[in-house]
This record gives sequence, structure tokens and C-alpha cells, in this order.
Amino acid sequence: MKRIKFLGAPMDSGTMVDTVKYIETKLISKVFLQHVVVNVAKLVHMQNDTVLRESVKACDLINIDGMGVVLGARFCGHYIPERVAGVDLFHNLLEMSAKRDFPVFLLGADQEIVEKTAKNVEALYPNLKIAGIHHGYFWDDEEAVVNKIRESGAKLLFVAITSPKKENFINKWQDKLGVDFVMGVGGTFDVVAGKVKRAPVWMQNYGLEWLYRVIQEPGRMWKRYLITNSKFAYLLFKEKLNFK
Repeated sequence: MKRIKFLGAPMDSGTMVDTVKYIETKLISKVFLQHVVVNVAKLVHMQNDTVLRESVKACDLINIDGMGVVLGARFCGHYIPERVAGVDLFHNLLEMSAKRDFPVFLLGADQEIVEKTAKNVEALYPNLKIAGIHHGYFWDDEEAVVNKIRESGAKLLFVAITSPKKENFINKWQDKLGVDFVMGVGGTFDVVAGKVKRAPVWMQNYGLEWLYRVIQEPGRMWKRYLITNSKFAYLLFKEKLNFK
């Protein structure tokens, strides 16, 4: 794993295999590891959201999820071997946890989705121990949920809440969660539960997942991606001109 800086944000360049091995080693050593992924939208929001920016910078491992970031960083001269997608890393870590007998906690989405996610991953990984689950609508009593996670005995925590809430929640409570690893997984539970379909692999490889989402939800997504992608393009060319 190699730490680089792109658009003012730190991130780690490495493969999926590198990432899983690195996390597994830390878990075996019982060294706390806070993980986050960055994509185009998050990088753009980090430019003005200081709380989000500091929450991301505080993480021990920062993978590059969005293909747009991979291509942009390469364009600016950084070596990025591959994208490490959050949903794929989630599955790889569950597989590793099942083999290592590491209990996990699933936090986020609504109750129906998190229950279906737990059911589906138990079917995929029969030896996986799910220490607990909880929906993502608990902002009136965060401490009670934190206590539930700590008392569950979970070793890994996956947080499926939108940005910047999940990053700020993790950064705020990391010392009281009682886990050795915590990762924000965004909309992963929606995918695993079957509510949302992932873009075809060829669209993922060409950084066109945003277009697939626009096609799925044009009324809600077109303006968001138009603004975000335009800002990213501006930041990218500005970075390219200043890159040494």
C-alpha cells in the first residue's frame, strides 16, 4: 500500500488483495483500523466540508472506490494499480471473517434492508458470525447504538449510511465502538439486499456507474451528477496544471 495525495486528499494506492491482507494483518494483531473509500462525489464535497475532510484524513486506510478517481489520479501521474470498490471489499472481508471466525456488526439502511442483507450474507458465507444488526436511523440516541455495538462483541463494523454522516459518526465514536475495524460502506446493503442493481462490469471499468444510476433514477440523479462531475473536471485540470 502506498499513500498518495490527490486533490488535497490522502489516499492509498493498492490492489484488492493488498487491502484485504493489510486489514487481516491488523485484525490479527488487534490494532484498530478505521477505513474509508473515496469517490468523485466525496472528493468534491471534501473541498468545502471541513468536517468531512478531517474525518477522511483521520482514517488509517483510504481506498479509491470510484473509477473516476482512479482515472483522474492516473491522468495526473499517480500509479494506481486498480480500483478497490467498497461493495467488493465488503464481500472479501466477510469471506475472510467467516474463515477467521471474526464476528461482524451490520449498521445502516432501514430495518427491512439490513435484515435482508444479514440473511443474504449468511447464505453466502455459512460460517460467518453476525454479532448484531441495527438500522441507520438512530440519530436521536447515537450512544445507545454505540453501546449495542460494543456489547455485541463484534470485531468488524460495517456502516451503511450516506456521506458525510457515516464518516463523521465513525470519527466521533471510534474510541467507544469496541471493534478492531470499522468501514463505511454507503449503499452496499441496498445492493446486497437486492434493492439496487450494480452497473454492468464494462460500465464500472470505464467509470460510468454514475450514468447507470442516472438511467435508473433520472429525475433524482441527473442534476447531482452534472454538478458534481463538472466540479471534479475543473479540479482535475487544475491539479494537472499544478502537478509536479
